[in-house]
Amino acid sequence: MINYPQINPVALSLGPIQVHWYGLMYLVGFMGAWWLCLRRAKQPNSGWTPQQVSDLIFYGALGVILGGRIGYMLFYDFSNFIAAPWRIVLLNQGGMSFHGGALGVLAAIAIFARKTNKRFLAAMDFGVPMVPIGLGAGRIGNFINGELWGRATDMPWGMVFPGDVLQLSRHPSQLYQAFTEGLLLFAVLWLYSRYPRPMGAITGLFGVGYGISRFTTEFFREPDAHMGYIAFEWLTMGQLLSLPLIVVGIGLMVWGYKTHPVIQQAK
Repeated sequence: MINYPQINPVALSLGPIQVHWYGLMYLVGFMGAWWLCLRRAKQPNSGWTPQQVSDLIFYGALGVILGGRIGYMLFYDFSNFIAAPWRIVLLNQGGMSFHGGALGVLAAIAIFARKTNKRFLAAMDFGVPMVPIGLGAGRIGNFINGELWGRATDMPWGMVFPGDVLQLSRHPSQLYQAFTEGLLLFAVLWLYSRYPRPMGAITGLFGVGYGISRFTTEFFREPDAHMGYIAFEWLTMGQLLSLPLIVVGIGLMVWGYKTHPVIQQAK
């Protein structure tokens, strides 16, 4: 068993103002995506300007925050949402949902594409390879907070998390997810996006890659205490919500390769 590193969730205190590591992880994700998108926008014939990149990141950030919070209340805390809808603004009470954030980003990018006269899938393909940066950073934030820990294990790298009243040795599933949803998925999407491909294929690959990563790592993650398993005594809400991503992602890739035989140049 490995000792859990006691890391103060508060990275910086400025009088009454506390800056948490988890919040900084969101900043890392947005800034990393902005920087990499700017690099690609500077390539010849990219079709993107620095201002459009900044607008894309701004719209995407709004989609992540609003969609993530609304999605959490609807998918994971619906009873409290019905009883007290105003709780949706209490970001320090409850959490964020990736799947809700994904829906929020889709809506935000649709608005961005309409305002900039870009094709929706083209805008998605341009930005989606950078999404895993934020996903990986967010999981590191979960680990620092000592939350969303894994199921009990007797593996030598199991950890006892400070908030666990049972004090069991558990999988550090946050780190598993940081690797698969973050580092590994980023590498796959970044490399794939450097080669010619049909429009929509990168977005589809993201859906497939994230869906498989989340579905797999959920087997090591403790289900939310207030929800437990959704079905079969093993299926979690995270896995259930990931299945449509896999299906839609595969469909989008098949559609792209069948309907766009002329492959666009890598950007």
